[in-house]
Amino acid sequence: MADYFTHFSCLLDVGTPQNAARALDLYNRLSEDGAAEDPPSDGFLLSIQPEHGGTQLWIRDDVTGDPQRVIDFVLLCAKTFGLTGRWGFQYANTCSRPRIDAFSGGAHVVDLGAGQSVAWIGTHGWLADMLATGGSDDAEDR
Repeated sequence: MADYFTHFSCLLDVGTPQNAARALDLYNRLSEDGAAEDPPSDGFLLSIQPEHGGTQLWIRDDVTGDPQRVIDFVLLCAKTFGLTGRWGFQYANTCSRPRIDAFSGGAHVVDLGAGQSVAWIGTHGWLADMLATGGSDDAEDR
């Protein structure tokens, strides 16, 4: 039997060490909500990165993670701390054994000030579209 994983590792700058400490509380509440879901969310791990001045949060998967949960957390931080600008991250979908259609990835761009995702791409859907229709290579249509 094969196991499937989603991997990512990224930083989010929340502006101040105080915001970073408060972000840990937000993370704990979000993690509790995710654990109560049926099935529970895969979630993600979070820590403060002191080598970046204590304002950067390191967001990453443990064994596997949930990109949507990352986006929800980042948008919550943006709203709570008044973050602006664009932020994004990439993820990889992998498998413990060779399987057809088991590997892909994607990326999301979020407008922190507007509180919404502005662009994303998933390579699995993109590849299927390109092979089936020879469609355009316009990532923002996804």
